[in-house]
This record gives sequence, structure tokens and C-alpha cells, in this order.
Amino acid sequence: MTAKKQIRILVAEDDPSVLQTVAMMLRTSGYDVATAADGFEALLHFQDQAPDLLLSDLNMPAMSGFELLSVVRRRFPQVIVVATSGAYSSGSVPPGVIADAFYAKGREDAGKLLEIIADALRAGPIGHDKKTAPVWIPRNGKDHNGTPFVVLTCTVCLRSFPFTVKHEPTAEILQTPCMYCPHEISYIIDFSRSVTSPEKRAAWKAQFLKSQPSPAVPAQTTAEVASDRKKVAKVSHERGKPRSAKSARVGRSAIHQ
Repeated sequence: MTAKKQIRILVAEDDPSVLQTVAMMLRTSGYDVATAADGFEALLHFQDQAPDLLLSDLNMPAMSGFELLSVVRRRFPQVIVVATSGAYSSGSVPPGVIADAFYAKGREDAGKLLEIIADALRAGPIGHDKKTAPVWIPRNGKDHNGTPFVVLTCTVCLRSFPFTVKHEPTAEILQTPCMYCPHEISYIIDFSRSVTSPEKRAAWKAQFLKSQPSPAVPAQTTAEVASDRKKVAKVSHERGKPRSAKSARVGRSAIHQ
């Protein structure tokens, strides 16, 4: 138990009740745990002291887990990364997710999460380093002709250049030559919108909290789970109603490396 307490784990999760549950479970298991509500807050922890392992949700506001993992893998290749999400049914690392291991929320119990973390700590960081990890590119919008574009920053010469994207972003890792130097850049365009929705997130949270063992779950969790189930039912009901066309604009701040 003494050795375990020396292992530092940073948990990045935007849902307070899930964050509290996971942190409590890990502390009970003997780990030294710090928490962050989003990707930006997680990076502040890295400035003070890099953890031994990062456990990060993929779908977070401000800076998604996809983007956080991309930054961490390139700047802190020694840190072990375990990604979590309820958007995928398989327990294997999904394509485009730059992690050493993956935990499928709501589909695997808490014991499985502890097992995944222990296995990842034994294996160490695998498969990616600062040279091979792809850059995560947020969607930047459309140009004056209405064509979608992104801005990519070369990881070698650090110069940025825009280019158009005429297809829907996927988890595929792509490559393009830098416009200013001979370096070939590996990148992934933000595809997180395709794997999350309000209905899915409410369902994942309810199922995830329900799957935790009683000692690790705060007293208010039962009421929160009931509330989330109501949200799922409400969203499902609303989706069944006919809707009028609306125009929406979603803002996203780009992170320049």
C-alpha cells in the first residue's frame, strides 16, 4: 500500500459527481489523486508537477480530452495516459485516441477501471512519443467562400498555415507536408462532435454511477442518477417532436502549439 501512495494520478473530468466518485475510488485504492474539471485545468497541474498517470474523459468543454491527450503525449511522453468515454462500446483504445489504455464508461464496472490503471502502470507509456504523436486540430470554421478550413502548426519549425477540409472529420490520423520545412506532420481533425450528444452524456453518467460499488459512491449519487434518467427520457421525448429549422453557431477557441 505504501508504494501505491507514491503513484500520482490526475483525473480530468467535467462532470462533478463522476469526478468525485472516481477520485474517491482511486484514493481508497491507495493512489495520490489530483483532479481537474477540464483540459486547461489539467495542464495547469502539469506545470506544477507531471503525474505518473493521466485519467481523462474525452468529451469536455473548453479543451476536450482528445486535444488534452494530444498536448500531453507530445510534451510529456513519459506520462501514462488512460482515456475514458461512454461513446465507445469496446474496451480497446479507439482509433484517433492517443492513449495507452481505454475505459468504456457505463459498460465496464469500477473494478475493471482499477485493473486497467494497474495494467497501464505496469506496462508504462506505449505506442506514442513526442515525435510520432499526431497534432489535434480544432475546427476553425469557414472562409469567405464558405469552405471549411483548419490551421495546422508544424511541430518542428512552429509555423502555422491554413488549409481547406472538404470532408467530415473522422478519427483517421492524416499526414501533410509542412509548407515551410521538409517535415511531415501527422494530425487529427476534431471529430468529437460525432461521438457525443446531450442524450448520450446523460445516459453514460447514469449508467457509470450506477455501476460503481456502494462504498465509493457519495450519498447524493442515487438522486443524481434518478435525475439523469429523467433527463434521458426528456431528451428522447423532445427528439421525437417535429422541429423548426434554426441556425446555430458554435464557437471554439483554437490552441496554437
